[in-house]
Amino acid sequence: MNAGELLTRVTIWGALLGYGWGVALLLSARGDGRRLEAARIAWTLGCALFVAHFFCAFQFYHHWSHEDAYAETARQTEGMTGIRSGGGLYLNYLFGLVWIMLVLWWWLAPVKFFAQSGWSLSLWNCFALFMIFNGTVVFGKGPVRWFGGAILVGLAVQWWRQRRGRAFSMP
Repeated sequence: MNAGELLTRVTIWGALLGYGWGVALLLSARGDGRRLEAARIAWTLGCALFVAHFFCAFQFYHHWSHEDAYAETARQTEGMTGIRSGGGLYLNYLFGLVWIMLVLWWWLAPVKFFAQSGWSLSLWNCFALFMIFNGTVVFGKGPVRWFGGAILVGLAVQWWRQRRGRAFSMP
């Protein structure tokens, strides 16, 4: 494994860990300001590592070519589904853009961030979990499948334990 491949992998593993840790802390915070702050930091680091992963993937795998990234996404999708489509690349773009916007919102206007309706954060997290499931379990190979699966199971257990409580409350 060369340095570019290693860096690309490490950044996505870190992004997954940051997302998972941030959401787990957020679910268990129940208004605890220290947990909310730790959740925000973990989520921010996860987002920053996702952005770093994006840059690494384009630098080391796609040579800064959207067309190359689209073609590779289409090839992988065809291999898994039989349908040749690179549309999943746009879902990755959307995922990164929304995550960046949510992180900025949380830092710049935390009260408004938590005042948003629960369904909008739930919708985001469902989208994020869909992306994690597809990126790790469906399209991933080797240990990343287990890592992604463990994060998904861990978040499901955390959600199940906290489902009756107010997970998104400010201190």
